[in-house]
Amino acid sequence: MEWLIIAPIAGLISIAFAIYLYFYVTKQDSGNPRMQEISLAIKEGANAYLKRQNKTLAVFVVVIAIVLGIAFRDYKMSLAYVIGSIFSALAGYFGLNVAVKANVRTSSAAGKGLNKAFSVAFYGGAVMGLSVVGLALLGISALYYVFQDPEIVLGYSFGASSLALFAKAGGGIYTKTADIGADLVGKVELSIPEDDPRNPAVIADNVGDNVGDVAGMGADLFDSYVASIVAAMIIGVTLTSANPVYVILPLLLAAVGIFASLIGMLFVPLGVRRGNPGAALNRGTFATTILFAVLAFLIVYYLGIEIGIFYAALAGLIAGVIIGMTSDFFTSIDRGPVMRTAEAAKTGAAINILSGFSYGIISIVPPIIGISVATIAAWYLAGVHGPDFAVYGVAISAVGMLSIVGMIISADAYGPIVDNAKGIAEQAGSGKEMIDVADKLDAAGNTAKAITKGFAIAAAALTVLALFIAYAELVKIPIDPTTHFYAINLIDPRVIAGVFLGAMMPPLISAMLILGVGRNAFRMVEEVRRQFKEIPGLMEGKAKPNYTRCVDIAAKGALKELVLPGVLSIIAPIIVGFILGKEALGGFLAGSIITGIIFALLMANAGGTWDNAKKYIEAGSFGGEGSDAHKAAVVGDTVGDPFKDTAGPSLNTMITVMSLVASVFGPLIATVALFA
Repeated sequence: MEWLIIAPIAGLISIAFAIYLYFYVTKQDSGNPRMQEISLAIKEGANAYLKRQNKTLAVFVVVIAIVLGIAFRDYKMSLAYVIGSIFSALAGYFGLNVAVKANVRTSSAAGKGLNKAFSVAFYGGAVMGLSVVGLALLGISALYYVFQDPEIVLGYSFGASSLALFAKAGGGIYTKTADIGADLVGKVELSIPEDDPRNPAVIADNVGDNVGDVAGMGADLFDSYVASIVAAMIIGVTLTSANPVYVILPLLLAAVGIFASLIGMLFVPLGVRRGNPGAALNRGTFATTILFAVLAFLIVYYLGIEIGIFYAALAGLIAGVIIGMTSDFFTSIDRGPVMRTAEAAKTGAAINILSGFSYGIISIVPPIIGISVATIAAWYLAGVHGPDFAVYGVAISAVGMLSIVGMIISADAYGPIVDNAKGIAEQAGSGKEMIDVADKLDAAGNTAKAITKGFAIAAAALTVLALFIAYAELVKIPIDPTTHFYAINLIDPRVIAGVFLGAMMPPLISAMLILGVGRNAFRMVEEVRRQFKEIPGLMEGKAKPNYTRCVDIAAKGALKELVLPGVLSIIAPIIVGFILGKEALGGFLAGSIITGIIFALLMANAGGTWDNAKKYIEAGSFGGEGSDAHKAAVVGDTVGDPFKDTAGPSLNTMITVMSLVASVFGPLIATVALFA
């Protein structure tokens, strides 16, 4: 247990560095008065939405905490749940707060050159990355130190996940409501630039980048990070007779992942000196990966742990990097799928949409193979030491992948910061040289976001597999004495029903979220059209639009539309479990995992392909901006927006939430199910 102290120390160091970088960013020049005015509008809109969202979710957190207290007749699970919810919200708030300050400072720094602007943007993103891993690891290790029971810590993970689901879904609806409204009226109908200050939806669009891609994605990976660690700790209990350290090994791996991320970040600014921001971000990721592998080996060696466990962690780590690179291939502006999808736009929106959708389907093949290989490799590499080690190996592979998440989130949060910086530069009428620097930063940000989305999906896949095993352990699913596998009978009609019901959930939730975006975007489009029609001189640039009205439409609609899919994700596994029993709930989880990962990959990558196909045309290909091909590509991008930024990423969190609900309530379900 003396090794446990490393985890909270690593968490505190991570938080300390986040605070240091926060002050570094805020000390930078915030630009001219016009840039500050735009940034202030973005900041006020983002904070107003986050405040409104947290007030709504506070009621939900209190209700669930009471339910947990009644169900378990104990305060511990409820306390852990509340702490997990609060820490998840805090991580999102810290990241959002620095992002809305870093955007204008990055825009201003663009006047001093690429290197300076890149450093401000990346270190702004690093505040989010370090806050997430620091708060997550500090919370888990503190709760485990106090209660000495991983099942209690499961409540912390449930709190983080349920809040993340609402944050990701709500932020995704918000950002795509604004983006679609701005694009359809501005680009397609009026042929004005993307970040034109005349467009009433442009500030709401900038706000959406922060609430969706910063706070939302941070909450998503906070959720997977915590869930993977807790699942491995629960499974590690079965190995305590071999070595008690197996319970805390996931915490130690997460700790060395923080140290590796901190060192890896030092390599990032060095890489941009060659003028390639994307290569600099990749350099940081690869450096972090290698450092983590070395440090993880040393931990395993010095603690006398079987070497197969290290190989399992390495398998997950490699799979995460490969899957991220696959997303890069299918969504990068200079690769075949994007260029061919852009070319298809010459024939109209229909062929453009069909091409992007087809490449999205094809893009699931390498990640699914990668996840399968990582799972099998982890099972057999760790399993040479015994069947219990095989199960533990799968869980550790998820921990291995997510241990570098501090670096991954930093690169992801960089994306919306530079996106906002470019928008601020254009809206403020900055010089061409400054806008060109911001545009170069933004191009790297789009690639970074695509890679991290792929990584997040892969992380969710391995995490829910670990949670699935943890669920089987908690509810005592029988183990076949010959194969040593958990035995769930697929011929049992209750299990079959569970599989179908679980497989139904991801497409159903996706449809609900996309329809929510559609309904809210309709209101946004009507408002933007109204303002251009009724405000004299707006189109000529002689009058200011009502930005506040568009921000309000996006915020109210997002909160309204997120409630039903979020609540359904939580109650569905409980209903299935209490009616059909623990084996059927196992089938439900299996079905949701399979379709959830496939849908998440399809939508994230297809959306990225459509987005960059549009940007490829805007760069001058196939007629450039204003051409028929461009208008068709904008329609394709409008379809892809809720795919890649609302429904797709929300599925990562949804399947994790359902797995956690099953694990938390599993022991209760096992005793009182109607058809147990």
